[in-house]
Amino acid sequence: MFKAGIIAVLVVAVGGGSLAYAFYDKLNGNIKTADVTSALGDDRPAQSPPGAVNIALIGSDSRAGTGGAYGKALGSEHSDTLMVLHLSADHKWATAVSLPRDSWVDIPSCDLGGGKTSAPTKAKINSAFAVGGSRGGGAAGGAACTIKTVEQNTGLRIDHFLEIDFSGFSNMVNALGGVQMCLPKAIKDTKASLSLPAGCQKLDGKQALGFARARYALGDGSDIGRIGRQQELLAAMLATVQDKKLDAPAMYRLADAATKSLTVDSKLGGLSGLLGLAKDFQAMPKGGLTFVTVPNYPRELDVPSDKANVVWKTASKDLFTALRDDKPVDKDGRPLSASDDSPEPARSGALKRKDIKVTVLNGTDVTGKATGISRKVAADGFRSGATGNAARREPVTVIRYGQGGEQAARTLADALGLDTSRLRQEGGAAASSVTLIIGADYASAGL
Repeated sequence: MFKAGIIAVLVVAVGGGSLAYAFYDKLNGNIKTADVTSALGDDRPAQSPPGAVNIALIGSDSRAGTGGAYGKALGSEHSDTLMVLHLSADHKWATAVSLPRDSWVDIPSCDLGGGKTSAPTKAKINSAFAVGGSRGGGAAGGAACTIKTVEQNTGLRIDHFLEIDFSGFSNMVNALGGVQMCLPKAIKDTKASLSLPAGCQKLDGKQALGFARARYALGDGSDIGRIGRQQELLAAMLATVQDKKLDAPAMYRLADAATKSLTVDSKLGGLSGLLGLAKDFQAMPKGGLTFVTVPNYPRELDVPSDKANVVWKTASKDLFTALRDDKPVDKDGRPLSASDDSPEPARSGALKRKDIKVTVLNGTDVTGKATGISRKVAADGFRSGATGNAARREPVTVIRYGQGGEQAARTLADALGLDTSRLRQEGGAAASSVTLIIGADYASAGL
């Protein structure tokens, strides 16, 4: 939900440019800035192509200013939502990638101030904000550790960040006069302080925040499902800002509400930087923004006792590589070819994953490795074949295929991030069936 508010800030800056300048001092004074440069260190990904911009959009779960409407303040703030917004160098398209807060990732060592640093660990991605914000680090420390975590796990260099909290989002929706949403069925979620009837209706700030936070009473109760609803709300909020002819007082109320709960990096430079970014987004054709959720699967497939977290699929590497190279992707995060304007994957001639049957054999000393990898392959969209042990221990992970099966083998290798040197042709197998043999190098192969 905070992502909607943050992107709407940019839209407001465009639509009310003259207004923003008229009240520049007031609005600029609302915005808090944080210098995170030194905390990020020198070991960072390469710069984006000239003109391209990567922005980390952070929604903290701070309850400040909500009067206890959404529960007690937590012991430490987390990033309730997290997104990377990539604007292309030619300003013709942008991709907004949602990173589920329950993503199980590597959290790097972060600066805690006073010469102290945290120990690197594996945890939920939303805990990075809490780690950096501990010991008095606040929004600056939280943002810095979140950015380091995003950079390490995506390979994208983050140029700017924007952070907003619960009250800021709610106040923005109220300043808009509400947001129109159509609900297929009634919603009652006590944990999100939400009770709404079915049908089309206008949500006020409290209701919109509750809708965006609702989790347990909707769908499968997962954060992944909630991300989809947040993206729907974002689209509705942007449409309201863009299509509704707001008068000057309404535009000012919206800008005032947005900037009061906003923290940005000091390099962005407050309101002037926001206005610059807004003009960049204004140049983008309508419909040029694509929403993507990083491809993922339940961590339960790897660790049966963990029913709360998700792991990013190997396909996420293609997504982030494309954005790092400033190339567009489709709504599923698959790279588009340079000459393709349609939302089809670049390798449109490849077999569909659902048509490829994958047998997995364990050529290692690790018990159950074939079963675990088979589940990952199924989560990536392939058909599950048999699992078992290889005839002997294998030093290298390979993919074996039969006559006419090279395309299927390449599709699997691409999905797993394996290079083509691991493909082995053998006789007997059907063209749509391949065998993945897990070798002793499975860890270095990313399996």
